Amino acid sequence: MENFSDLLKNRRSMRKFTEEELTQEEVVTLLKAALMAPSSKRSNCWQFIVVDDKETLDKLSRCKESGSAFLKEAALAIVVAADPLASDVWIEDASVASILIQLQAEDLGLGSCWIQVRERYVATGMPSDEYVRAILGLPLQLQVLSIIAIGHKGMERKPFNEEHLQWEKVHINKYGGQ
Repeated sequence: MENFSDLLKNRRSMRKFTEEELTQEEVVTLLKAALMAPSSKRSNCWQFIVVDDKETLDKLSRCKESGSAFLKEAALAIVVAADPLASDVWIEDASVASILIQLQAEDLGLGSCWIQVRERYVATGMPSDEYVRAILGLPLQLQVLSIIAIGHKGMERKPFNEEHLQWEKVHINKYGGQ
């Protein structure tokens, strides 16, 4: 990537992946980005569970009624969880870490997609968080925010078109900007 603006424009959600595996160096680079994520009062309340086992990826791909099936084709999933007892802003901290993983993936030329887990449900009505926690054996105090699916891009996506920026959502000094 030439610069941060290009990185932002080129990072698009990727739901199709090739069968190519990630290198150990790529995985370590992704995890370094996650571990460098800022957190409130440097609580580092997040935890990252790396999944590359195909059977587990398949199970995790059913963590929501819809919108997660593509995970079974990803080379890797990073489950982003956090401890609400360690920080009252665990959602924000885990969200920042999640997007940094995605930006790092794009910088490596990889595709990624955020799968929302918090406040979502599997087809049976079970909370997605409980479902993921059971599959991975997570302790009860950890809450799952997201799963970031990562892999080599299985399709081309055009960069974000700046003509679609919603400038009407920006307000100067007060709402309405007048």
